[in-house]
Amino acid sequence: MDKVIAGLKKKIVEIIKKSSNPEDPIHAKNTLEWMIKLEPQADEALKIAALGHDIERAISKRKIKRENYTNYEEFKKAHALNSAEVLSKLMETFKLKKELREKIFYLVKHHETGGNKRANLLKNADSLSFFQVNLPYYFIRNNLDETKRRCVWGYHRLPANLREIVSRFSYNNERITLLVKNLPQYLKEDT
Repeated sequence: MDKVIAGLKKKIVEIIKKSSNPEDPIHAKNTLEWMIKLEPQADEALKIAALGHDIERAISKRKIKRENYTNYEEFKKAHALNSAEVLSKLMETFKLKKELREKIFYLVKHHETGGNKRANLLKNADSLSFFQVNLPYYFIRNNLDETKRRCVWGYHRLPANLREIVSRFSYNNERITLLVKNLPQYLKEDT
């Protein structure tokens, strides 16, 4: 079983390396690193889900596009479900046990919304990685208002102790640094 899991992880990494977003391979590995920091006893389901949670973004013909959704929450749910479905097909080719496949599917499907302790762990690891890895890239592709909106959304879904971690991240861009520094205030204004 260890060889099967290692092979699956290797294939996930290979697929994500093909993403048109240069940060996606870094984000996948960083989310896994955060998962292990948040839950040192993380099982294989959590680790595989962390590594592959955004896999659909690397497959252009399957990728969910933001512009096709008027509601951001619906876009994120569709993205999560699509990644879960892509990963499910991949897991079938590796003949992973059904119980493990189902656990991973559930986690990836709920990585944007959480809902239980394990799904919340993945959501939190993903959110921390967004702020640590993805944010500078997101800012390059989007205007300041959109970046602020995305940051407030991501910051809002983190518990207070993890917001504190975000406040300690440093960036090579003053506008991003100021944006992150002001997130507590923006969050108050947004609610």
